[in-house]
Parts: sequence; C-alpha cells; structure tokens
Amino acid sequence: MHIAIVGNIGAGKTTLTRLLSKQMGYEPQFEAVEHNPYLEDFYNDMKRWSFNLQVFFLNSRFRHMLELQKEKKNIIQDRTIYEDAYIFAENLHDMGLMTARDFNNYSNIFESVLEFIQPPDLLIYLRASVPTLVDNIQLRGRDYEAGIRLDYLSKLNDKYEKWISSYDGGKLLVLDKDKLDFENNTEDLSFVLESVNREINGLF
Repeated sequence: MHIAIVGNIGAGKTTLTRLLSKQMGYEPQFEAVEHNPYLEDFYNDMKRWSFNLQVFFLNSRFRHMLELQKEKKNIIQDRTIYEDAYIFAENLHDMGLMTARDFNNYSNIFESVLEFIQPPDLLIYLRASVPTLVDNIQLRGRDYEAGIRLDYLSKLNDKYEKWISSYDGGKLLVLDKDKLDFENNTEDLSFVLESVNREINGLF
C-alpha cells in the first residue's frame, strides 16, 4: 500500500506523515535531503539554472520511486514526483524563471518518467489557506523559509487546486488543514485516521 501526502509549503505534510506512519505501522518516506549541486547557482541566477535544478530533483525523485516500487512495502510518502512538474516547474515557467523551451523539454522528460512509475493507492491533499501556511511556517522557524512571499504561496495554492481538481491517478482524500489540528488534537487525528482507513479499505 502506497499513501502519498501532498500540499503547499507549511501545510503539515511531514507532521501527518510521521503521525500516520506511527498509528498505522507504515514506513515513512520523507523528502530526500540529498545535496542538489545546482541549488546555490539557482539562487544566484534563477532563470539560468531553473531547468537544471528541476531536472536534478526529478531524476532524484524518480530513482527513489523505482526503489520503493521494488521493495513493495506499506509506505506513507511526504511529497510526490507529481508536484515537481505540476506545481514547482510550472510555477517557475509562469514567473518567467524558466523559458518555454526548457519547460517543454522538462515536461516531455516528466511524461516519459510517468510511464515507469505507479501512482499512489491513496493521495492525501492537505488544503490550507495562506494564513494557515504562514502560521505554520513561522511556528517551525526555518531560516530559509523566512523570506517566502505571500503571493508566492498563493500562486502555489492555485497550482495545487488546479492539479487536484483534475487528478485521476487513483483514490483522493482532501483534508481541510484550516479546520484540522491533527498534531495537537486527538479527535482531529482520529477523524483523519478514520477517513484514511475508509478510503484504503473501500468502505463508504
């Protein structure tokens, strides 16, 4: 069984991955912390290095997905390969930080990759408003996230909503993070667990 959790920066993906893996006995899969050799160059010249950066992320996540598929374990994954393309690469293109030529090339590579990976059995989307995202980002206090702009978070939210509205890769569970505090409220966590079990067991 493969459960994947998606959502904007600060939506609570890592927290929910940790909680569900503990409650359900699934193996958590967090974002790889592998060093990206293009990251520093990207921040110095985003337009020049955006394609290289995204291709590195795509390849790294693709290889990780192939390994997971071979292992055939019950896993809960924090963030997916789909977000690389449908959210972040597309947003870089929209912002003028990736040329149309590079974006088309990237999109073609991504489409080729999709032929070799299986979608998750259940995709959980954590929907959160910008104020909720900002609160969570400030609460965890990561220095590199301190300068994230509100309009950037809003644009990413729009990308997530667009993608989720047409998602047809498998079962989908949408959770409203504005109304759920599954980290501190046991009733909210129980509600999430019940919702997840209902989806994966096919109960209506």
